[in-house]
Amino acid sequence: MAFNALVVEKNDEGKTSASVEQIDEARLPEGDVTVAVEYSTVNYKDGLCIGPGGGLVRNYPHVPGIDFAGTVESSDDDRYKPGDKVVLTGWRVGEVWWGGYAQKARVKADWLVPLPDGISTRNAMAVGTAGFTSMLAVMALESRGLKASDGPVLVTGAAGGVGSVATAILANLGYEVAGVTGRPETADYLKSLGATQIVAREEINEAVKRPLEAEAWAGCVDAVGGEMLARVLGQMKYGASVAAVGLAGGATFPGTVIPFLLRGVNLLGIDSVMRPYEDRVEAWKRIASDLPMDKLESMIEPATLSDLPDLGRAILKGQVKGRVVVDVNA
Repeated sequence: MAFNALVVEKNDEGKTSASVEQIDEARLPEGDVTVAVEYSTVNYKDGLCIGPGGGLVRNYPHVPGIDFAGTVESSDDDRYKPGDKVVLTGWRVGEVWWGGYAQKARVKADWLVPLPDGISTRNAMAVGTAGFTSMLAVMALESRGLKASDGPVLVTGAAGGVGSVATAILANLGYEVAGVTGRPETADYLKSLGATQIVAREEINEAVKRPLEAEAWAGCVDAVGGEMLARVLGQMKYGASVAAVGLAGGATFPGTVIPFLLRGVNLLGIDSVMRPYEDRVEAWKRIASDLPMDKLESMIEPATLSDLPDLGRAILKGQVKGRVVVDVNA
């Protein structure tokens, strides 16, 4: 049986192209569970996989899409039965394994998570890897003792996917949220998510001036890295933590160890790709309880499979706001 998928090809000159094609179900990779995909989303990695590959894609032709949500169609694993609603993020699906930019996907059962009550497949993809990572970051900060009474929490790259969801979750939990953005036109959007302070990117995205500055932030969810992360570390309160979730500003870290040694600042690395199953279940439960669905709805930009080549280019240029939800059946 044929179904629609976004297929990326690479020619003999190494150039890639992406288009919606009909492919036969027999071409799906081996796996325990076949899912009728309903929605996917767009992440930075997706932009790489749709376009140049970024070293993530090993074989062509390829179906990208690192996230998807849908309904189990068939299963060889007792944990899932036809009709179950499931979500998948990570595990290098959409990179080395065919992903969610298709009407069907076949994956290992261990990679799936049952959708909690109260979250639709559409909402799950408004969350996606970005929102899942945001929840893991908040949980990590809480595990290091962060409380709403400690003071403002900084969110860098606040208008992006990770930042948007982190802002909404933290605000809903009672935290004072300061959102960093380089796009002034997103200020109202961030305030609608619960941010109480808007920090212009140019105020904080520059080389470290002094190893330690005035103590300003009780915690931070950082999606930028690079110079901004180095600068933020010197502004953290004593014993505060930064959850590092991305590198939109670069992978190098031009900082010093002084904030760690003299203020006891903690730098927490957040990985969402290979996260164990139990952590995933707990994070999705927290998302269901701590992320206001009305705020989530305001982040959504709808899309279809045919929109993905343009969206892939846009997200690599930092031109995507909020959460793109791709209806693969539209």
